Amino acid sequence: MVKWRIERGVVQQTDSLVRGFYEVVDSRLVSVFDARELELVIAGTAEIDLSDWRSHTEYRGGYHDNHIVIRWFWAAVERFNNEQRLRLLQV
Repeated sequence: MVKWRIERGVVQQTDSLVRGFYEVVDSRLVSVFDARELELVIAGTAEIDLSDWRSHTEYRGGYHDNHIVIRWFWAAVERFNNEQRLRLLQV
């Protein structure tokens, strides 16, 4: 039932949305983007608050905020620009 609802239950609505989108945006322009890039183009980018992200991160599997791997991770993320941080969050 869930599969039907997700895949087929909204086909008409999805088709209408896609048709409307292509009335506004030329499909040839959209075809150069993958799904993640298109999301960034449509929604824009937000400035990632690294301290907020870090303070709201939950660690599992024996990791904690002072674990060496976690410290390496945050050191790397600090060197990222905002677009790289957004892409990391999308993964």
